[in-house]
Amino acid sequence: MPEPVVRFRRVRKSFGRVDVLRGIDLEIPAGACVGLAGVNGAGKTTLIKCLLDFCDLDSGTIEIQGVEHRRPESRTNIAFLPERFIPPYFLSGREFIGTMLRLLECPYDEEDVVAMFAGLDLDSAALEKPVRSYSKGMTQKLGLAVCFLSGKEIYILDEPLSGLDPKARSLVKDLLQKLRSKGRTMFLTSHSLADVEEICDHMTVLDQGMLVYSGTPRGLAERYGETSLEQAFLKCIEAHA
Repeated sequence: MPEPVVRFRRVRKSFGRVDVLRGIDLEIPAGACVGLAGVNGAGKTTLIKCLLDFCDLDSGTIEIQGVEHRRPESRTNIAFLPERFIPPYFLSGREFIGTMLRLLECPYDEEDVVAMFAGLDLDSAALEKPVRSYSKGMTQKLGLAVCFLSGKEIYILDEPLSGLDPKARSLVKDLLQKLRSKGRTMFLTSHSLADVEEICDHMTVLDQGMLVYSGTPRGLAERYGETSLEQAFLKCIEAHA
């Protein structure tokens, strides 16, 4: 079994009187693609925010490649795409990519950038356009392009297929599969269980801030005697209501 790249230990987080995460224990193995599923408000985005030290833990620990998550060096090998990705409106596509790659300490290569745009079905002419003129789908592709161009070892993607048309969704799935084949580690959220089933070799289900399932997508279906992952997910949630 590969060594865990990320370890959550008894992670708790509340906002006011609302317990958002209630004692999360989770390990993400190196080279795995782990899908995080749950209804709205289950705690998925908060778990990612805690992982990236965007908010303090109430208790528990998180380690990334053996380094405590609050230390900046723990995030050296991470590429992150938030659910609501909004790049600075005053930059062109090329300026945004160049700036982000410099921040990520990655070289800018025009051929690689143009090839990545083609791989995402994004016209290279968009490089010259201000990002304020981009559609939602184009903006999402821009964020994905930066993540994939970074060449990082760990990808944290919050709803990466949001706003994409069917062709773009298929292309992104192909790119994610290529990352898997290269041994990269991925931790992603999705409201589409079909996408989780297709992309991920492991999934976790959060409900009301608790981890109620961790295993393969097929394992969840088998546990609840369903051929549909969606129906199995609903039974899992109902069982822990």
